[in-house]
Amino acid sequence: MSKTSSSTRGGRRKPVVVRPSRSWGVISVVTAVSLVAAGIIGYAALSTWQGSRPWSDRLTALSGVTSYTSADWLTREHKSGQLTYEVTPSVGGNHNSAWQNCTGDVYDAPIAAEHATHSMEHGAVWITHRPDLPADQVQRLADRVRGLDYLMLSPADGLDAPISVQAWGYRLTATSADDERIDDFIRVARINAGPERGATCSGGITATGTTPRDSAGM
Repeated sequence: MSKTSSSTRGGRRKPVVVRPSRSWGVISVVTAVSLVAAGIIGYAALSTWQGSRPWSDRLTALSGVTSYTSADWLTREHKSGQLTYEVTPSVGGNHNSAWQNCTGDVYDAPIAAEHATHSMEHGAVWITHRPDLPADQVQRLADRVRGLDYLMLSPADGLDAPISVQAWGYRLTATSADDERIDDFIRVARINAGPERGATCSGGITATGTTPRDSAGM
């Protein structure tokens, strides 16, 4: 409530209004709290919306991800012998009847694309790197993979980037193991991308070498 006092001018009293002072400190705190709350609510709403999108939309929304899902060569027949793939490393297509073990396996030498492709059909993410990638970078990749189902790591010759990450129908390239997109790719594509998602990753080929082992069982 405003208070009034009076002053005399020309023999007449003129009321003087005394306004209460504002507490700017309280106003600042309330404003700051309101902005933080609005930010939290907005972030929660955005996260909910992003989480509700199909996994394939979330994957292709990642910068640098290439989708091959509409390619007519993304077939799934079992064939023996060495096969030719449209993309190197393979992102899918016909493959050997035996898969590469993908229970968090870290391979120290190149593996056969024919077996790795079958693993990706099951939902595995195959991380590859140039053989000359620095050891500390390889270790960072291995730490992501080791012991986790539906993941495997191996060096690969002829890569057009230091690191290449594959799932069935999708590929991401990176120059550093510290690239957070690698984690995002794994989080979204692992298991989801496989046409036979959830099929086992154990009991597969554990040997290295780029020649497929046609005598191995399913």
